[in-house]
Amino acid sequence: MTGATVHAAAAEAALSDDALLVLYANGEAAAASELMQRLAPRSFGVAMRVLGNNAEAEDVTQEAMMRLWRMAPDWQPGQAKVSTWLYRVVMNLCIDLKRRQRGGFLDLDAIPEPPDTAASAPEQLQEAARQDALQQALMQLPQRQRQAVVLRHIEELTNPEIAGIMEITVEAVESLTARGKRALAKILAERRDELGYSDV
Repeated sequence: MTGATVHAAAAEAALSDDALLVLYANGEAAAASELMQRLAPRSFGVAMRVLGNNAEAEDVTQEAMMRLWRMAPDWQPGQAKVSTWLYRVVMNLCIDLKRRQRGGFLDLDAIPEPPDTAASAPEQLQEAARQDALQQALMQLPQRQRQAVVLRHIEELTNPEIAGIMEITVEAVESLTARGKRALAKILAERRDELGYSDV
């Protein structure tokens, strides 16, 4: 790698999502790679928490990124954050998928268990159990509450950002997250001892 290439790569890493999207639209393939590394993992995380299904979350992430690439030539820098636009697309794709599925909730029993590579590490198993319990609890929330809770408390976005993504008021976001948190606490309270939270 030449000095110029290293310098270009370092400069690219410092660019905003906005700038990278414009570069991509102008034919810079490396800009797409950088954006993919920044945005795809978080998009997948949101989709996974909302859908509870790895394969479906991957499909949603792939489709959301494809829409980002298609939209790139028409992007107006400064109007919105690229990540906010992408989160909105991810949420809409999740909603569309849910609507297509008969019966509402996904069958959690149909999701394959991750390989047990930590049988000799009780703490890792406990943490896995807690993550699994959180996912199951999230899946019991109404869809809008689940989306708001995931964006606020897992992705740590601000209420105004969430309002923009979900196309609702900040007050509605606050209400959804408050109700979602209360419902989650109630669901998880029944499993405190099992999950090792008895001292908390």
